[in-house]
Order: sequence, then structure tokens, then C-alpha cells
Amino acid sequence: MSRRRETLAGRLTKTLTLWVGSVWLLCLLAVVWYTDMEINYNFDSELVEVSHRMFDIALDHLDQAPPQAPGKQTPLIIPGPGSFADAEIYYRLVMPDTRVLARSAESRDDMFDVALSNGFANHGKWRVYTLLHPTRGIYLQVADPLEERSETVNRTLFGLIVPFALLMPLLALLLRHIARKELRVLDDLSDEIAKRNGRQLDAIHLSAPPQELATVQEHVNRLLERLSQALDVERALAANAAHELRTPLTTARLRLQTALEHGLARTDVEAAIASLQTLSHRTEKLLQLSRAESSAPFTRDSIDLTQLASTVSREFWLDEEASARLELITPPASELDGKPLTAKGDFDALAIALRNLIENALHYSGTANVEIIVGPGAEIAVRDDGPGVPAEQLEKLQRRHVRQSSQRAGYGLGLSIVSSIAQKHDAQFVLSSPPPGQPHGFEARLILQPAD
Repeated sequence: MSRRRETLAGRLTKTLTLWVGSVWLLCLLAVVWYTDMEINYNFDSELVEVSHRMFDIALDHLDQAPPQAPGKQTPLIIPGPGSFADAEIYYRLVMPDTRVLARSAESRDDMFDVALSNGFANHGKWRVYTLLHPTRGIYLQVADPLEERSETVNRTLFGLIVPFALLMPLLALLLRHIARKELRVLDDLSDEIAKRNGRQLDAIHLSAPPQELATVQEHVNRLLERLSQALDVERALAANAAHELRTPLTTARLRLQTALEHGLARTDVEAAIASLQTLSHRTEKLLQLSRAESSAPFTRDSIDLTQLASTVSREFWLDEEASARLELITPPASELDGKPLTAKGDFDALAIALRNLIENALHYSGTANVEIIVGPGAEIAVRDDGPGVPAEQLEKLQRRHVRQSSQRAGYGLGLSIVSSIAQKHDAQFVLSSPPPGQPHGFEARLILQPAD
């Protein structure tokens, strides 16, 4: 049988109760210590006051007593004075040679077994205050029982401990109630997360969460957003694959079937090869689209745009037909002042975007020339002198997964890839037909973030 896990509210309740009880107990002990000091101070002050008042009274009794016969020097027993009849005061009058001249009726010598010097001294159960008369050279010693002080301190301690013992269980219940109430928002967050699945990945919205949970909510919502994007990419890849690969696969199968049934005709084999090439091309585009729209972040390196354009152009210059039509235009060295044109981005991802723009331009512009223009600033454009695109079609091309022609791969997947990569780079992707200052043609321009 699995052990039930401790709740966060229960853990907080135990921890807070322990710490609050410990702090309370320490404060209680500090109060008792301070109270003990105050009680002793008050008792000592009272003892000093009584001693000064009793000194003259005791001396009067001593002076009024009949003289004793020589050789019979016994202490004078002084009865309780009228003003102190209700209080037990233990005192005695002592000479510097420790000879006792007089004492109260209830006092005993063992109460005053301390040195004859002004001030306080403790002896056993007694607190003794000794006072020297300023003119007669006689000491007065007054003893006060320490038990009274202890009883007073104990009563104070008992009065504090009892409420502490009674209130601690109530405090624990109160802290438990508060912890459960304040942590209820965690249950709300848990319930909201539990509702999320592959079909529901919308953001979580809690009602007035505390700062810590607001941060957790924000990060969870970002995670849900990335998961939603990843699922959208997966669904889009599946849908695009089903749509884009159906036609070339069907064409290749029909051509090969025809070749088997009616003899191996060269035209049928060439048509099958062309269909397989189209299939390979569209498969590559789908993989590029999947990477462009994935939730994986792109790097933000400083990229030399001239180097980027040269690297991608060399791939097309290997083909004679493309080499004759494709031209790379870079700013003159005098304008650059020895500094390259740079932008922030992922080199491989921007190379994929530029490659798709060049392929689209070569594919849709017929035999027109195509220019790769680097600059001004952190911009790179691909422009052709072809027939261009009608204005109403240009607006559709800026949407994702829309092709100029439903019969051929081209602007549809290619521009979707470029659009996704531009979005991941916080860049602007601008399409214009015709390009500014041109009577016809088509231009796709990437306006990137300049490098620091």
C-alpha cells in the first residue's frame, strides 16, 4: 500500500507552527527573564527602603532598653514595630566585631551569615541587605526570603505558559486554514494544467495569482504555446505531405505501369523520373518547412550578408542555365568603408530562405534575369524581370501555404518557409510586384535585424 504524500498545506502548517511556537517560546523565556530581573529589582528596592526606615526604629529600641549587667551582653529582642506589625521583617543590629546588639523576634543568626559590608548578599534561602550607620558605626542587616521571589516568578511563568499551551493548537488550526486557503490557487493551477491535452492547449488564466504563481503561469503558457506550435507544425507537415506528394507519386506510378503494360517507352521513363524529381523536391520543401516552423530557436549570430548571398549563389551557378540568368549585386567597397553588411540571424536558416527565393524567381520568371541584391543596410532581396504577379494574387501569396499555381510547387511552400524563417528572426518579409521603379517583375525582400 502506497504511503500518502504529505500536502504542501500540511507541511507549511507544521513548519510555521514549529517556528512560530519556537519564537513564541523564546519570547516567553525572554519575558520571564526580564520579569525576574524586574521582580528582584523591586524586591531589592523595597528591602532598601525598609532597611532605612527600620534603622532608626531599631536604634530607638536599643537606646531605650535598660542597660545590661557587665558580662551579660545578650542581644536585645525587639518586638515587631507597630507600623510593620503585619509584615515579617527579619533584621538585626551588629557591631563591626560581629557582636549582635539587637534583633527582631523571628530572626536567627544563621539568616545573616554574610560579610559585614554595605550592599546585598545571598546566603542560602535569604537575600541580605547590610547598611552601616553614618555616625554610630553600627550595621543593620535585613534578611528577605528568596522563596517569595521564586513564587512570584513561577506565578508569572505559569500565567504565560498556560495561555501558550492552550493557544498553540488553535494557532495550528488557524495556520492550517490559512495555508489551505492561500494555496487553493495551486489546486486551480493543477486543475487547469490537467485539462490541457493535444486538442486543448490554450493559455491558462488564473484569477489574481501571487507573483510566484504568475511567473509559473507565464512559463507554463509559453510551454503550451511551443507545444501548440509543434503540434501545428506536425499537423501541417502531415497535411502538406498528403497534398503535395499525392500528385507526383500517382504520376510516377501511372507512367511506370504504362511502361510495363505497353513496352518500355523512353518518354514514360523520363516522365516517371521527372515525377520522382518533383517528389524529391517537394519532400525537401516539406522538411524545410517543418524545420522553419518548429519550436526550436534559431541562433542570433552576426552574419555577413555578402558572404551569405555568395555562398547560396554558388550553388546555382553550377547550373549553366541558372548561371546565365542569376546575378549577385553587392554595394561597392567605397560605400562599405571596409565594414561588411551584417545582420543578426541563423546562417543556415537564412540560407534556406534565400535559396527558396532564388528557386521561386528562376522558376516563375520564365527566362528573365534574376538579381540577388545585398543592402542597403541589413537587407537582402531577390528580384526578377519576369511577368510578375497580379495585385490580388500578391496579397494571397503573403499568406501561409498558398501557391501561385495549384499544379506546381513554388511560391506556396517556398514562401511559407521564408515567411516562417523571417518571423523567427523578427524580420520583415516584403513582396512587391512590380518592384519599386520597375515596369514589371517581382521582388521578395528580407529586412533583418542589424547586428550590434
